[in-house]
Amino acid sequence: MVFEGVGKPLRLVEHATPEPAAGELLLRVRACGVCRTDLHLHDGEVEIADPPRVLGHQIVGEVEGDERRVGVPWLGWTCGECMYCTSGRENLCERARFTGRDIDGGFAEWSIADGRYCFPIPEGLADEDAAPLLCAGLIGYRSLRMCGEARRIGFYGFGAAAHILCQVAAWQEREVYAFTWPGDRGTQSFARDRGAVWAGGSDEPAPEALDAAIVFAPDGSLVPTALRAVRPGGVVVCGGIHMSEIPAFSYDDLWGERVLRSVANLTRRDGDELLELAPRVPIETSVTTYPLERVNEALEDLREGRFDGAAVIIP
Repeated sequence: MVFEGVGKPLRLVEHATPEPAAGELLLRVRACGVCRTDLHLHDGEVEIADPPRVLGHQIVGEVEGDERRVGVPWLGWTCGECMYCTSGRENLCERARFTGRDIDGGFAEWSIADGRYCFPIPEGLADEDAAPLLCAGLIGYRSLRMCGEARRIGFYGFGAAAHILCQVAAWQEREVYAFTWPGDRGTQSFARDRGAVWAGGSDEPAPEALDAAIVFAPDGSLVPTALRAVRPGGVVVCGGIHMSEIPAFSYDDLWGERVLRSVANLTRRDGDELLELAPRVPIETSVTTYPLERVNEALEDLREGRFDGAAVIIP
């Protein structure tokens, strides 16, 4: 399913099976998660410099020839030489290439990936359950790491990433307070089912002063709201690759050594840690599956919030 231009539906085309170069793996795609970043790419909010391109960057694939299952994340390649790569911050590499943006992704029957940027999938974890871990889970996990030892954490937006991270945080004996679209009782109930100690609308005050907050929703107006909800010394983490404009806010909302920061991409360390943790929690993903030819429907359902958890394409 190929992206050919901003706003155009993805088109079903037939390509020859790709040929892997040295160091690359040829993968038969078994599942590929649908991410909000795919919507940002489709809508032109995150640029694809050289279309056409196959989207999809939460790939679970079987390595052709040896039947290993591996996961392919958003970060598909880094230079390994720059100041970021050599200091444990490869997620900030200025020459990085990303799956489904610079490299053809997983909305296809076959895909190719750099073997260095693939993760072994734990046994017993189904393909469709593993796929959302590879971006929603990883970005959420990195966001959680940025919260330090925070005990009370607010999640603003409760979709694919939050429903995974809520389980991790609860397992770590943290308290999660879930903030959803006002009046969305269904998602609030879903959040409580996944371990949140409280769930309400984003227009409601937090019942307790928060140690940290993660803004998963791509809505910049939630940033000042989250800042007002955290105690002095607390941190607000923006967990998305794209967000609408953040409105002006009073310095009083930031004062008190509060910290506002973003999370960019992921590192392989994040992937190793989360996938090692997944069967121990254990993480249960809530997924809605679609066949390959219905990717456009999956994207629209994601845009309109028609499912809880994550969407996954099964070729």
